[in-house]
This record gives sequence, structure tokens and C-alpha cells, in this order.
Amino acid sequence: MSRIAFNQSRMFMRKSFAANPSFTNRAFLSTGLQRLQQQQQAGKNTTHFGFRDVAEEEKESLVHEVFANVASKYDVMNDAMSMGVHRIWKDEFIRSMAPGPGTKLLDVAGGTGDIALRFLDYCKNVHHDNTATVKLVDINPHMLGEGEKRFQKTPYANTNQASFLVQNAEHLDEIPDESVDVYTIAFGIRNCTHVDKVVKEAHRVLKKGGRFMCLEFSKVDNPVIGKFYDIYSFDIIPALGQAIAGDRDSYQYLVESIRQFPPQEEFAQIIRDAGFKTIGKGYEDLTFGVAAIHSGFKI
Repeated sequence: MSRIAFNQSRMFMRKSFAANPSFTNRAFLSTGLQRLQQQQQAGKNTTHFGFRDVAEEEKESLVHEVFANVASKYDVMNDAMSMGVHRIWKDEFIRSMAPGPGTKLLDVAGGTGDIALRFLDYCKNVHHDNTATVKLVDINPHMLGEGEKRFQKTPYANTNQASFLVQNAEHLDEIPDESVDVYTIAFGIRNCTHVDKVVKEAHRVLKKGGRFMCLEFSKVDNPVIGKFYDIYSFDIIPALGQAIAGDRDSYQYLVESIRQFPPQEEFAQIIRDAGFKTIGKGYEDLTFGVAAIHSGFKI
């Protein structure tokens, strides 16, 4: 800007202020309001919902809507998305647990009952045991309802071996301190608002010597495999969600939530920070790191 233009602009502003003193007040008021709004926004605690940033208090309802939408097709979609590989991962998860007779399992985000059923079948088939028990906990009653319907078609229907509870993984208010032998959460913890609080609650409810186990999607380190995995995740899975469940958006969120979850080493440290003792690196990669089994013991 030339000196002449600058001086003309300055003279115009002075005349405007003199002719309309409230102009200055409005300008300062507008700036002040903008700063206040920015400060209020900055003061909000935010988290991720897929690739979106949302207020923490919003995430729970958004996740609830996702799983309410997909509950009836959840198991079918798991088979379609993973081409059945999720079954192998869950079988390995139970083999790694190797529960003994009479084990008390708390299966959080237990949903449709995949882990709970495998657990009871293992105890029955390996130990001929019918004293092991599992409590399935899920924040979403639609998912838990699918699990209850599924259990009604099994030998465990109308027994005291399985029970169901709607509860938030961050606040297991109805689960007493040091009351369970094993705590599991499979493909659920990444949907929680505060992952660290979930792990700390697990530590609280486990008995001394009890075991925390988590099966979750993780980070693929191989760049070639990772490239194909990204293409499959973002191009194929949402399309399958639309074709099978009539819901592209929910499966877009699920894919994005996987990418937002901490990588293996970082999550293993969260487990240790909650008070658990891990063995070795604390996790086992499955299928090149597409998923991982995390484990820690309460000493």
C-alpha cells in the first residue's frame, strides 16, 4: 500500500469513528465475542468420532446410534468384512486365555456373545466343566439383546452360567472390586471415549492374579500390506455395509475408528500405566498386525 493510500484510509477511519462513536464499540465488541467463542470452544473436552472431532459428551450417543443401526447384521457383517478371519482371531484369543474350571469371566462390550460362547464351550469341551460363568456387559441394549437371543439357542440358555448387563465400560458400577478372574473386551475398546478409564476399571474389578485381555484392530507395519489394507478398508468395507446392512456411514465410522486407535506399543503402555504387569512386549500381532491380542496381569 502506498503512503498516500495508507493516509487516506487512516483519515477515513477517523471520520467514521467521529461520525459514529458506537462503530468503535461494535468493532471491539465483535472482536471480544469472537475471542470468547474461541475460548469456549477451546475449553471443551473433545475426542474423535472416526475422523471427526466431537465433544466428549456427544461421542457416547453417536456410538450408540452406530451399534443400534448395525446390531441385527453385526455378525453377518463381521464374516463378510473379514472373510471369516475374525473367527480364527477369536479362537486364538480363547486359546491364549486358557481358562480353567470355574473361571469367572467379565466380557465387556460383549455384544452378540462371540467371546462368551467360545469361553463356555472351551471350559465344557476341555475341562468338562459347567461351573464357569460369564457376565456379558455392553452399553448398547440392542447389541446385548442380540447376544441374549443367541444364547437362547445354546445349551447355556436358562442356566446360571451366563448373565447380561447394560453398563458403561468406563463405570462398571454394578461390578464389585476384585470380583472376576478374567476381563475381556474384544473389538470394543476403541469405541470408548476414555480408553485409559476403561483399563483402570478393568484393574479395579479383577481379583489379584486376574488377567486383562483385549482383542482389537491394530496397526499394520508392512507398508505393502498396509496399502492394500487401506484400500480394502476405505473402499470395500463401507460398500459392504451398504449392500448387506443398508448402512454405509456406520461402517465408514468403524473403519475410521480403527485408524484412530493407539498403535500396539502405545496401548500396551496404557495397560501398564493402569497397574497391570505385562509379559514381554505385552501383545501378540495377528495377521500382520491387522489385529492384536493385548494382555496384562493384576499383581
